[in-house]
Amino acid sequence: MFDLILRGGRIVTPRETYRGDIGVVDGKIAAIGTLEGAEAGRVYEATGRFVLPGLIDEHVHSRDPGLTHKEDFAHSTRAAAAGGITTILEMPNCVPPVRDADHFHRRVEEIAPKAHVDYGLYGIVLGDENLKALSGLAEAGVIGFKLFWGYALNRKNLALVYDAAEGSDIVPPPDEGQIFEAFRVIGGLGRAVAVHAENRELIARLTRKERAAGGADYAAFLRSRPAVNERLTTEAAMALGQAAGVHVHILHMTSADGVEALAEARRRGWSVTGETCPHYLTLTDEDWERVGVRMKILPPIRRRHHQDRLWEALRSGELQAVGSDHSPHTEEEKNGDIWSVPAGFSGVQTMVPIMLDAVVRGQLSLNRLVELMAENPARIWGLYGVKGVIRPGADADFTVVDLDRTWVVRGEDLYSKSRVQPYEGRTGRGAPVAAFVRGIQVMEDGRPMAGPVGRLVKPKG
Repeated sequence: MFDLILRGGRIVTPRETYRGDIGVVDGKIAAIGTLEGAEAGRVYEATGRFVLPGLIDEHVHSRDPGLTHKEDFAHSTRAAAAGGITTILEMPNCVPPVRDADHFHRRVEEIAPKAHVDYGLYGIVLGDENLKALSGLAEAGVIGFKLFWGYALNRKNLALVYDAAEGSDIVPPPDEGQIFEAFRVIGGLGRAVAVHAENRELIARLTRKERAAGGADYAAFLRSRPAVNERLTTEAAMALGQAAGVHVHILHMTSADGVEALAEARRRGWSVTGETCPHYLTLTDEDWERVGVRMKILPPIRRRHHQDRLWEALRSGELQAVGSDHSPHTEEEKNGDIWSVPAGFSGVQTMVPIMLDAVVRGQLSLNRLVELMAENPARIWGLYGVKGVIRPGADADFTVVDLDRTWVVRGEDLYSKSRVQPYEGRTGRGAPVAAFVRGIQVMEDGRPMAGPVGRLVKPKG
């Protein structure tokens, strides 16, 4: 007797697609095959649809606690469920950040009652500020660590400070010596470290130059953050990681320059991986005139030849993951000029439809999408076998998709607290139509259901 059977769907893995039924008992996959005649408490008819392992968004900023005027965990995880995501991996830069075991436990206590999907937490790397706390964070259960390379901290609340001015009341960012020491500790703990790879010194100098010259358009903004900026920091992070014995995962890669550096390191056998995001794959500088400051994000959306290289890298395996970088702000905050508005926008609900539309267009196979958004994130962050796979014993997490379903992005349909995003009016084909978390259906036809059933996930072992 099964609790649930998903019947007649086409099951998709990174290596094959086949018809089959899936039986679920106590939130786990119990059987895969032909289950005709088997009894179940509920049958979900998946005929004509594709059944994917529950998709993982490895890159979410829910702003909770501390910045809940922008977003909170209830809204972000409802949006995730609506968008076909069954597990999110939550970034540590809330206020205060997840900098030690005490703050980890306090954050779990704060957000656990709000979780509509399963979730893992990163710990933040602050150099000497929390070097001695890293082992406690690993013991508490962080899925990995995040380094915001070159970002300073507000001395009062340890919030991240973007483009900190000289002489302001900040804690300076960790230098490369501190980063190396932190990487050695993290490597010894058996965790990976995710890196936001931008060069603070280069950006600060070029930004001053562009603003002094009166630059106010997107071209000036891009000149202040050239692609070499990403390559320099990516190379430094990977070299330090290789020497320290830690796996380095470069987040939100935007450029051909950065991808080439990553590919070269992987050819040498270094333990490195990289992620990009849907906005870098679908928008370019040419969209600025239409979208405006809503598309400001860091690192920035670049020119078309960079986008072409990102797609090539996704198909070839040179990039290993796609995450949303869901980073909401309010309408009021995103009203201003290119230099003053904060970077980021909502993305957790739109990521899967946008990537499925790419599948329909022939830019990516559905099998490769499963690898990028389920298997690989689960492997990188120590969750594989429980998450990221359809096999007996794994959590019964599924994203059911219909490649014929059409959609239109409308802010009013988003479940995030912030509806600010760069895709208003965009149309596409291919959509998630159901999502299950440990056998519990959390979404039907884009509408969240089942309430806050999400649980904290920790790395295996």
